[in-house]
Amino acid sequence: MERGQQMNIKIEFYDVVIVGGGPAGLSAALVLGRSKRKILLIDENKPRHAVTAESHGFLTRDGIKPKEFKKIAKDQVSTYKNVKHKNDCVINVVKSEGFFETETLKGAKYHSRKILFATGIIDQLPRIIGLSEVYGRSAFPCPYCDGWEVKDQPLAVIGNSERIFEYTRSVHNWSPNLILFTNGSANLSLENKRDLVRHNIKVKETKIKQIISNNGMLKRIQLENGTIISRAAAFIEGIKETQSCKIPEKLGCKIDGNGAYITKQNGLSEVPGLYIIGDAKNLFSGLIKSASEGYCAGVSINSEIIREDW
Repeated sequence: MERGQQMNIKIEFYDVVIVGGGPAGLSAALVLGRSKRKILLIDENKPRHAVTAESHGFLTRDGIKPKEFKKIAKDQVSTYKNVKHKNDCVINVVKSEGFFETETLKGAKYHSRKILFATGIIDQLPRIIGLSEVYGRSAFPCPYCDGWEVKDQPLAVIGNSERIFEYTRSVHNWSPNLILFTNGSANLSLENKRDLVRHNIKVKETKIKQIISNNGMLKRIQLENGTIISRAAAFIEGIKETQSCKIPEKLGCKIDGNGAYITKQNGLSEVPGLYIIGDAKNLFSGLIKSASEGYCAGVSINSEIIREDW
């Protein structure tokens, strides 16, 4: 089916354009492909987990390398010939009467009945010298994803948001050999501080000068007062996240105070026909939840199309 013309070039028409080829987008593409829908998945191939060596917690795929996971997923989705994949970057989307027009960096335009954004977010690390060298290798945001691999080792928690006490208490589950580095005056009540000390968790409020590492593996944390403390790994709390794609906002989607897109059930936004799933709406989903959201959104979108065509 073709709709519209641009300079005598026919614009391809799809049931759904999916923006983003991570676990959420690929999962949605799989469900919609199996629902006999004509699907276009556009992926810029700039994943949030690019620095991650292994992914954990996904049943049957625990410990898999992210690139390998994506290859398996793409290979399975590609068996459905009604699903097309483009390596490109979406730069603009316009909602017209009855369809969305998607424009890409390579100059292509596509029309679709529905559009699904699974574009993820961008992590903004604290400005600490040496942190970027260890992030994803021996410094992580999620203990449930990477805690087992460093269990019972000398660990650090680096952070100081209003959630720092709960976060530190969680990390303590994986190792009692734990030090909290707040990189400035601790955002802790006196009761919280005493509670941490009672569990043998030291609190270092002196600012961090640098993280010392070897080939991505954290070795020591140096404070501005000259103190050097050996640690094997770190968990980073309070990482600021920004949306990697602002197009939904331009189309009328709202963002909450934490920077996440606000959606209804199964990712449906306030803009009819526009869905948002994965980290873009959760800030952190994890591999298995992102894939689950893709499945649920795919079912929801297909059901919506069925009702419209009935």
